[in-house]
Amino acid sequence: MFEPKTTLPERLLHWLGIEPDATSHLEKWVSVLGGLAGIALVSVASALALGPGPLATLAVVLVAASMGSSAVLLFALPHSASSQPWPVFGGHLVSALVGVACTRWFGAGALGAGAAVGLAIGAMHYLRCIHPPGGATALTAVVGGPVVHGLGYQFVVTPILVNVVLLLLAAVAVNALFPWRRYPAAWGAPGRAVAGEAGAEAGLAELSPADLEYAMKRLDLVIDVAPEDLRELYTVAAAHAQHGPLAPEAIRLGGCYSNGRFDAAWQVRQVIDLSPDGRWVVYQVLAGAERRQTGTALREDFARWARYPVAREGYYWRRLPLERPAGGPQILDDTPSRS
Repeated sequence: MFEPKTTLPERLLHWLGIEPDATSHLEKWVSVLGGLAGIALVSVASALALGPGPLATLAVVLVAASMGSSAVLLFALPHSASSQPWPVFGGHLVSALVGVACTRWFGAGALGAGAAVGLAIGAMHYLRCIHPPGGATALTAVVGGPVVHGLGYQFVVTPILVNVVLLLLAAVAVNALFPWRRYPAAWGAPGRAVAGEAGAEAGLAELSPADLEYAMKRLDLVIDVAPEDLRELYTVAAAHAQHGPLAPEAIRLGGCYSNGRFDAAWQVRQVIDLSPDGRWVVYQVLAGAERRQTGTALREDFARWARYPVAREGYYWRRLPLERPAGGPQILDDTPSRS
C-alpha cells in the first residue's frame, strides 16, 4: 500500500504529478546524448527529403517536432511500452497514412485535422502500436502546408519512414553503449535473474504476463510499461519490503553491508572503524558506486541505508541472513561484484 501524502506540500506535489526522482545524473545525460544524435539525423534527412525554401523549412520543423517527441520516449524512457520498435514504427507510419488520407477527404481545415488525429488514435489502438507522437505526425500531414500536401502518400515514405528508421537505429546504437539499458526491451534482461531470486527468497507469488493481462483487463487499464518490467518491479519491490532496515546494534566493526539496490546506485560498504561511543561509523565502499571511497555516518543512518549483511564469494557477494543460525544455509544474492 502506498504511504498517504500527509502534509499540504506533499499533497500539492502529488496532485501536480511531481513525484520523487530516483534517476541518476548519468541516466539523464545519456538521454541528452541520445536525443541530440537522433534528432540531428532526422533533421538532416527531413531537409533532404523536403527540399529548400521557407515553406519547406516550416514543414521540416513540423516533421521534426513529432520525431522530437519520439526521441524523448526512445532515449529518456527506452523501456516504456510506447518506445518499443513496433509502436514507434507502426504508430508513425499508420498515422502518416491516415493524415494524408484525411487531408484528401476532408481538406486541410479543422475537420481534416480532427479526423486525422482521432482516426490515427483508433488505428494505433487496433494495431497495438500506440505511440503518442503519432498524433503529431497525423496532424502534420494535414497542416504541413503546400510542401507536405504536394508529396501526397510519398509523405509516408519520405520523410516519415526514413526518419523513423534513422531514429530507431540511433536508439539501438546509443542505448547499447550502456549495459543497464536495453533497447528493444526484449533484448536482454540484466535484472531478471536477480528479481527472480529476490521473489523466491521472499516467498512471493511469481506473476506471469497472463496474470498481469487479467488484472489490466479487470481494471480496464492502459499502462505505459512493458509487462516484463511491471513484473520485475513488483518482484523487487515486494522482496525489498520483506526486509526492514537493520537495527543500529546489528552494525558490526568489520562487517560488510549492501543497500540491496538493483541499479547504478548499488553499493557494498565495510565498516572499518567505530567511534569510542559507538555512535559513528567509518566505512569504505568495496564495490559498486563510488568504489574505494570512504565516509562517515551516524550508526542509525548507516543502519537505515543497509538492507542486509553480505560476504564476498568469488565474483559475487553472498547475502547473509540477518540472524545466522548455526550451520544454516546462505542465500546467494546474484549481484556481480563489479570489481
